[in-house]
Amino acid sequence: MSLRRIADGISSWIEIVAEVIVASISWLRAGRRVQLVEGEGDTFSIQIGTKSGLAVPPFRLLSGGPPNALPADLTATLRGSEVEVVLRPDQFLFRPLELPKRATEFLDGIIRAQIDRLTPWSAGDALFGWTQPAEAPNDRISLMVVATARARIAPYLHALTGLGANAIVVSARPQDGPAGAAPIRVFEQGARGALDVARIRRALLVVLAVMSVSAGLAVTTAQIVREDLETQQRDLARRIAERRMALVTGREAEGRATSALRVLERRKHETAASVMVLEALSQVLPDHTHVTELRVEGDKLQIIGFTREAPSLIQLLEQSPHFTRATFFAPTTRSPGDPGERFHIEARIKPVFVTGL
Repeated sequence: MSLRRIADGISSWIEIVAEVIVASISWLRAGRRVQLVEGEGDTFSIQIGTKSGLAVPPFRLLSGGPPNALPADLTATLRGSEVEVVLRPDQFLFRPLELPKRATEFLDGIIRAQIDRLTPWSAGDALFGWTQPAEAPNDRISLMVVATARARIAPYLHALTGLGANAIVVSARPQDGPAGAAPIRVFEQGARGALDVARIRRALLVVLAVMSVSAGLAVTTAQIVREDLETQQRDLARRIAERRMALVTGREAEGRATSALRVLERRKHETAASVMVLEALSQVLPDHTHVTELRVEGDKLQIIGFTREAPSLIQLLEQSPHFTRATFFAPTTRSPGDPGERFHIEARIKPVFVTGL
């Protein structure tokens, strides 16, 4: 249930974002809005914005002649405009419809599936719209379906396209509605090259899917790297244990051989044993630090690995009685797949290993 809620929430968010994007693009591209209202005798009057009664007298849009046969002022006004054609009610069929209240979210599909029952046309041959649903008894809604034949509207679309209209909307004047009631849209042809909500929504879904896959790959890669580092850490711990055991065995052998003891004592005074360096490092470095490479050459120590905060390692090494002159010998980096900052630190080994360990 919670997964479904999450999916529904993501779907709603994508829908809102897509609508905002389309609305923003439409606003940026918006041109002049012209309304052609059908009157008696197949004549039309023109209204631009809130202005009506312009210099263009009532005219016939379907005059049977070429588009340039219309008044020159009208042709110039319609070119590049967003045109709404408001037709008389007698051009449409009006059919009442009652549905369960929960069907509000699926009106388009429900009405499309019932067009052939409500009208003489199939869904492919009809243009249709509906009024705003109103509350009805018994938890239902009522609305008015408005439909007409697509072939009846085609001549208007052809004429307006020929006049250079950028976008076309066909609406029906409400039947027996109050004066000033909003027309009911039955057809909308978007601006040329405009984006629609469905395309934007699909693009957002693709982007979200790509991001999800990338995040999953990143998590999987981090898990693999972490397991590899843990394996290296276990191997390093095993090697340290083996070196300690070898050191204990060597010390026992020193007790049986005086000459060998002197050699080991002299070597211990001259250089620090690697196992001592490893043990000192294991005491100094924090738990979130993983060493991938360690080099000991004379009194010089070089370590390479990953840590959460590389600069803090310098201070920790300087505070140790076993190391001094700690510094970075290569830049500290962080790649997307790394578990932390990749560091390269060099330090000098103090002779305190002789007496301190």
